[in-house]
Amino acid sequence: MTPEIVTLDGKSLSVSDFVEVARNRARVEISPGAKDRADRVRAAVERNLASGASMYGVNTGFGKLANVSVPHDQLLQLQRNLIASHVAGVGDPLPTDVVRGLMLLRANVLLKETSGARSLLAQRLADLLNSGIHPVVPEQGSVGASGDLAPLAHVAYALMGEGEVTLSDGSPNSAAAALRDAGISVVELQAKEGLSFINGTQAQSSILGLMVHDARKLWRSAHAATAMSLEALRGTPVPFDKRIHQVRPHPGQMKSASLLAGLLEGSEIRESHREGDPRVQDAYSLRCTPQILGPVWDAIEHAASVVSIEFNAATDNPLVFGDDVISGGNFHGQPVAFALDMLTIGLTTLAGVSERRIDRLLNPDTSQGLPAFLAANPGLESGFMMAQITAAALVAESRTLCMPASVQSIPTDGNQEDYVPMGMAAAFKCRRVLANAQRVVAAELLAAAQGLEFLKPLLPGPGVEKVYSRVRELVQPLAGDRPLTYDIERIAGFLQEESLA
Repeated sequence: MTPEIVTLDGKSLSVSDFVEVARNRARVEISPGAKDRADRVRAAVERNLASGASMYGVNTGFGKLANVSVPHDQLLQLQRNLIASHVAGVGDPLPTDVVRGLMLLRANVLLKETSGARSLLAQRLADLLNSGIHPVVPEQGSVGASGDLAPLAHVAYALMGEGEVTLSDGSPNSAAAALRDAGISVVELQAKEGLSFINGTQAQSSILGLMVHDARKLWRSAHAATAMSLEALRGTPVPFDKRIHQVRPHPGQMKSASLLAGLLEGSEIRESHREGDPRVQDAYSLRCTPQILGPVWDAIEHAASVVSIEFNAATDNPLVFGDDVISGGNFHGQPVAFALDMLTIGLTTLAGVSERRIDRLLNPDTSQGLPAFLAANPGLESGFMMAQITAAALVAESRTLCMPASVQSIPTDGNQEDYVPMGMAAAFKCRRVLANAQRVVAAELLAAAQGLEFLKPLLPGPGVEKVYSRVRELVQPLAGDRPLTYDIERIAGFLQEESLA
């Protein structure tokens, strides 16, 4: 059972718990042990400060200005200036689930023994999450190099009682008023804490975590659509025989074949054409589904492994190891950017092969006797003609978004940050492609369900029958031409929330 309370300790946050907080508003608590550990490490930072040791971003300037020493009596002003100067994001606000996710991830990182920030910062983030107070974070302005500097600065600014927020009902408010009304004290950042807060990959990682969760659901639903299309086209399940895939044992391929075989088992439609069918093989979009969608699963799981590490990794800078405070580069978002680009390619592939099956269902040259465009009266009616065109448009757009953002470095900060990963750009593309893929699979589910209408009274396998019934609970059969926008969007909305297989 998914917990209603998620406890942060800096090292064991899972994707499922992350989604519970980001999407389902689970309550956040801080482990007492993690609080004690963070405050002990903070004491080490204070000792270094008292000794007069030079520490990057603690008593020096930032980036190109790292060689500028800052007097002790100006260290708090240094942190305030850092946050205020980095509140530079532009564009539309990030969705609330992404903002909640990045707040949770930032709290988790600040609890690590390497952070050197007071546990108070993590607690204040938990307080905001539990009160439904969400900083307004513009989506543009991060290159993912020293981390997601601008997005995280907008969150830190809200903790300082500055800037704008939205409340749990979506209404806008000032951070100062929202914190006051919720009884949450503003934070005065101490030495190092501003830098600890904004160095990290939490904005791009929040999006990747949500994409992994949604892509896993969509992958299974894409198999439901495939199986229903195969039944409507009176294809064969023989290519999903496990022996074929055991001799090429890629994990995703084997999982895909097993899922399809289970969905298609016990089909009356299959038995109706077992004998006397002149076809030797089905087209690749049916026969090779495990070999096409299997690698998509492997890409999703690679992204899941990256995000599982990143959720609990030390990504701020400098890092504290005992009495040593060491500057490094764990804030660099290249692993996350790579995973997002790979996931974008995978989801585009998933959508592309789905569109090909839609075409086979509609095209009278390939639809195995189904009416042209699945219309009851072809010619008078256009049926699902435009569903395929819409799917083609979405796939074409997705393909243009497959150019990797992670190779598009553009130097920043006076060439000090001379190779950057563009993780947020990769994240934006991935979000768009996921939404496109959900709508393409929705269109296929509608077309495949309509195809089954013309094969009655023959029934598909029980697995496909359940998928068909769920589609019909949402959308009725096409009895004549009608707008398809609402049908596609309704199914796509369902796929955002649930899996069909």
